[in-house]
Amino acid sequence: MRIHKAEVFFIFLMAFIALAGTFSFMAHNSIVAAATSGQPSFFPARSLSFLGTIFCGLAAVCGMFLVYPVVRRGLTEQGELQQLTERLSARSTNLEHAATTDALTGTFNRRYFDRALAEYLKAFRDVGKPVGMMILDLDHFKAINDTHGHDVGDDALRHVAACLLEFARYHDVVARYGGEEFAVLSPNTTERQLFALAERIRAAIAGLRIVHGDDHLRLTASIGIAVWDGSESCEDLYRRTDKQLYEAKRRGRDRVC
Repeated sequence: MRIHKAEVFFIFLMAFIALAGTFSFMAHNSIVAAATSGQPSFFPARSLSFLGTIFCGLAAVCGMFLVYPVVRRGLTEQGELQQLTERLSARSTNLEHAATTDALTGTFNRRYFDRALAEYLKAFRDVGKPVGMMILDLDHFKAINDTHGHDVGDDALRHVAACLLEFARYHDVVARYGGEEFAVLSPNTTERQLFALAERIRAAIAGLRIVHGDDHLRLTASIGIAVWDGSESCEDLYRRTDKQLYEAKRRGRDRVC
């Protein structure tokens, strides 16, 4: 096994300290013996004290110029590694956030929503509780982009997302599912509660006004809702909810079905 030079320096330091202590102890014993017997010791106390001082000096030099720089360098490297770890951790968190969040609206993206849907259905199947899904599509949104430009369309999407997040409960999942389509996953919600929530959201969106120059644009949304029957798959629940969305559009838009 390879010995690090810091360990070698530490061994020298401890050896010098031990020798300094040994010679100081021998000097003390020499002085005591001389005082007791009146005869000089074989090793004069002055010589032993001198050797003890020499090794104390060597220990100080070893500690100051050999051990301390290695310890200091190690602490500096440890601090740099800790900072690097913190930066990598923050970057990982940012990347994870970016991978699951829609950059335009700040809501979750489709990837996260699909994963949350699968996890919710698995968890709520075990406890026998309902899970509601809502799919919302802005009516005639293409006309807004074509007439007023995509910047105005993006502003409208941000307003709708803020509206959805305002009405959502803390455990609801709000996602931009694609284009002008949003999806809301609302666990432990009955059909009646889900319908009431969807109606409040529809009315709030209808009350939004997007200001563009002298124009005040009005938005409406068609919403389809469905409550999981306890056995259907994620795809089946989505298709059933999506079918209700198109039914709302077929009936004239700006409604919940």
